[in-house]
Amino acid sequence: MEIQKLTEHNPWWVTKKVPDELKGLLRKGYELLVKSVEIREITIIIGVRRSGKSTLMYQMVDRLLSQGVAPEQIFFVNLEDLSLSKHTLDDIYNGYRNIINPDKKAYIFIDEIHRREGWESWIRHHYDSQSNCKFVISGSCSYLLKREYSTLLTGRNLAFEVFPLSFKEFIDFSRLDIDLQKAQGGLVLETQIHQIMKALNDYIEFGGFPAVFFTSKEFKGRLLQQYFDDMLYKDIIDRYNLNSKRAKDLALFLLTNFTGMLSLRTLRGALGLSYDTIKDYFAYFIEAYMVIIVDYFSFSMKDQKTRPSKVYCIDNGLRNAISFKFSRDEGKLVENLVLLELKRNERNVYYWKNKGEVDFVIKNKDQSLTAINVSYTDAIDARETDALLEFQKTFKNIKEIILITKNVEREKGGIAFIPLWKWLLR
Repeated sequence: MEIQKLTEHNPWWVTKKVPDELKGLLRKGYELLVKSVEIREITIIIGVRRSGKSTLMYQMVDRLLSQGVAPEQIFFVNLEDLSLSKHTLDDIYNGYRNIINPDKKAYIFIDEIHRREGWESWIRHHYDSQSNCKFVISGSCSYLLKREYSTLLTGRNLAFEVFPLSFKEFIDFSRLDIDLQKAQGGLVLETQIHQIMKALNDYIEFGGFPAVFFTSKEFKGRLLQQYFDDMLYKDIIDRYNLNSKRAKDLALFLLTNFTGMLSLRTLRGALGLSYDTIKDYFAYFIEAYMVIIVDYFSFSMKDQKTRPSKVYCIDNGLRNAISFKFSRDEGKLVENLVLLELKRNERNVYYWKNKGEVDFVIKNKDQSLTAINVSYTDAIDARETDALLEFQKTFKNIKEIILITKNVEREKGGIAFIPLWKWLLR
């Protein structure tokens, strides 16, 4: 393998540092991920395309360099590089070892590793053979990647899921001079509240992809449309050799009807596709992190599986870029944000419906339940509170009942009314 191909991916071999444009800004929620470069276990980073996985890997490289690790001991490669498409993992690894670092400990970073068949066996072989390597690998594929490493890398890895920016990170990136703890207690100036609300409106509309945040407003939509195309064609259509029109029609239908209840019957009626086609395509969208599914809450598995699921989008900006319905769908966009925040915090999320509907039911680690409804308005409809109270009467061991609002903040009838921005910044 030519040294030039390897050097292009590893500028620190020449400059002794990670270029600033690659390091990006630190994300406090992923400090443990970055620190995991110091332990032997394989670090696995999964998440939607463009969510910041590569940047976090570069931050890990920077951490190693700052600790005195020699630049030639750190090897980074992105397997989406077309110039490497004909090279196996052995070709790439042996090229690095033969030319750059034949005998010292190596920190091997492999971005988009699922682009190579048999990667999991290859990684396991090197890990088990005590090859004096620390591996950090990433992939833009959820269930497939989890299924593969769960069987072959059990006990050998730490896995981290990366999402687009949270609202708290969005505030950090905006460099607003606001004490969030004081803001929670209402001890901030009115002008600062206005700053938070402006940031929230931008976050609702354009989402949290890091590069989109730094792009001027006139180009955000175009960039998000490109992200959609990359996910659809590179991560779904090309990978599974799908019919492009069918896949795109289904993707547009799902993102346009996000937060709604969807069944195979509904999708078949709307798109005229077979059950098997819809089921397979739907699984691929989930694997590529384009959509997230929320199931019905019930202690009966049969009841849970016979109810329709609700579908959400991985990022508001992505959905808005292909839908053109921002103003009319503000309530749905806010509900989508709440779901993303719950998933970002690794919560087990469901919905519930009887006479009324509860948007989110969280099954907590202590087996207690939290119920959340989202009503982004100051004129709260009685059906929102009625549904929460119905849920409270139906189930025991309720830990918390929350109604997320626009500005209303109070506690009434056991329900905590919390403004969206305060809930997101908790």
